[in-house]
Amino acid sequence: MTASGLDLSILLPALAVGLLVTATHVPLGIQVLSRGIVFIDLAVAQVAGLGVIFADWLGLEAQGWAVQIAALSAALAGALLLTWTERRWPEVQEAVIGTTFILAASGALLLLAANPHGAEHLKELLVGQILWVNWSRLPLVALVSAVILAVWFGMGSRIGRAGFYLLFAAAVTVSVQLVGLYLVFTTLIVPALATHQLRRARLAMCYALGTCGYAIGLLASATLDLPSGAVIVWTMALLAVPVFALGSRPAPPG
Repeated sequence: MTASGLDLSILLPALAVGLLVTATHVPLGIQVLSRGIVFIDLAVAQVAGLGVIFADWLGLEAQGWAVQIAALSAALAGALLLTWTERRWPEVQEAVIGTTFILAASGALLLLAANPHGAEHLKELLVGQILWVNWSRLPLVALVSAVILAVWFGMGSRIGRAGFYLLFAAAVTVSVQLVGLYLVFTTLIVPALATHQLRRARLAMCYALGTCGYAIGLLASATLDLPSGAVIVWTMALLAVPVFALGSRPAPPG
């Protein structure tokens, strides 16, 4: 999906979605990186995607509440499973996360095998449909994002391991259907990774990096007639390089 000939009526809702995803995923991404469970976002997002595909396989309406409930239920189940495995076998949690991702991805392929539009559905799960987002979907996304941010910044570490996984599952369930798996992972990990050595204003720098990544990426995709999701991924990664270099500089003596 390219951005050729698109105007602001399409780019602005896409940018708004990108900013909402950035708002919730940046603080969660910092926590994911500090916990050393980087691939949890891929696993939970893939499980949420499996819930969407399973609902579609059952013949439910694509944008209906039943699909949203299926996606959230799948993500919460995956999050609870990973909470239990982290408590039970913390030394192999990354391997469990990877296995969960592979099983969910393979399950999605099996459900899509007999679907004539299977390839299209798989592409939507991976790269998203950010350019097809309209203003009517944003109020609910904004409300969910506000609740997630209120819980995170209001309670922080007091929500515990299970609370973190459940909050993470809710955030990813919303975002993966809007921007796709690739952008979910990029928004969570790239800003956190680029700033992991910064001692000051790390959160602000992460937000700036995510915001610029979406804004510049959308404009570049429209100008170059290239897929928006892939361009945003590369834009954010390229912007992260100087930020990472800035944080890696040795502190001045004194």
